Amino acid sequence: MLAANPPKCPFFLTQASPSPSPSFRILCSASPSPSAAEERREIRLGLPSKGRMAADTLDLLKDCQLSVKHVNPRQYVAKIPELSNLEVWFQRPKDIVRKLLSGDLDLGIAGLDTVSEYAQGSEDLIIIHDALGYGECHLSLAIPKYGIFDNINSLNQLAQMPQWTKEKPLRVATGFTYLGPKFVKENGLEHVSFSTADGALEAAPAMGIADAILDLVSSGITLKENNLKEIEGGVVLRSQAVLVASKRSLLKMKSALDTTHEILERLEAHLKAEGQYQVVANLRGNSAQEVAERVLSQPSLAGLQGPTVSTVYCKRDGKITADYYAIVICVPKKALYKSVQQLRAIGGSGVLYSPLTYIFDEETPRWRELLSKLGL
Repeated sequence: MLAANPPKCPFFLTQASPSPSPSFRILCSASPSPSAAEERREIRLGLPSKGRMAADTLDLLKDCQLSVKHVNPRQYVAKIPELSNLEVWFQRPKDIVRKLLSGDLDLGIAGLDTVSEYAQGSEDLIIIHDALGYGECHLSLAIPKYGIFDNINSLNQLAQMPQWTKEKPLRVATGFTYLGPKFVKENGLEHVSFSTADGALEAAPAMGIADAILDLVSSGITLKENNLKEIEGGVVLRSQAVLVASKRSLLKMKSALDTTHEILERLEAHLKAEGQYQVVANLRGNSAQEVAERVLSQPSLAGLQGPTVSTVYCKRDGKITADYYAIVICVPKKALYKSVQQLRAIGGSGVLYSPLTYIFDEETPRWRELLSKLGL
């Protein structure tokens, strides 16, 4: 789909598909209906309907105790029992963005690449959480490893090649007909044309229908297998799954704002706890202050805000004594063994580790950011 308002720049767009018959009139609009959200009482959350993104999204929500109940897999509507006033609508990622813009959805999860391509800078879309931790990839320009591109390794070198003229521009095949031209304009490249294409773009240069491609890259293996390479300065966007909302919905529907707050709190608490372990250990000491000083002398034992130190009471010879103190801290998974060594070094024993499920902050930083964006 071509951008509705293509930027003014010295390149042009071509469309691979034939024009529709003159006997039909096609009207397309992403403008929101004046009362699309206001007329509804339920909040609508758009989720990807197929593929790895869909599965990872459902897994994340389940980990946040927001399991989606999808009774009939042939239906596009589902529920989240913990959020009684919310409907889940399964859609293609690009349709999630379009329906957020039209007011038919209030919240959605999609890749940042899709949001950026189809929102086209709309101020009515707000990214609430920009790092959900899955769907990582990047949108990148790739050129052949052979021929005239053999020694071309950067965007600057590509732009300075004498082959590109107004009559014979650099031909780029892509499905990103908004982000591609925008990137070219911002980087001052001249004599570039874009052709729309879907599917296996990697074959386009070998077939002679394009000089380069602009596509999503995850591992880069597919590029290598097709004798293509990325170049320095050619990354347009780094993407992963994001939570996005209609600004209009959040301002017009208090219930949408409240539900967004709860979803954001659950996401933040789970993602912050991911890879974190609670450590409990016993240490001999003369006082809680002295034990705390020993713990804080070790770089891996600082925890989130410092150790919690409490007295351990033991019964010896019929008497209650307090020779030990218990400490509780949080450490990242990658520092587990190092923390064991440091605890032993200061006299720690009976060390227990358990994975954390949630870490709730006093207030979610992204919530403050959202309220600021909304002017609330």
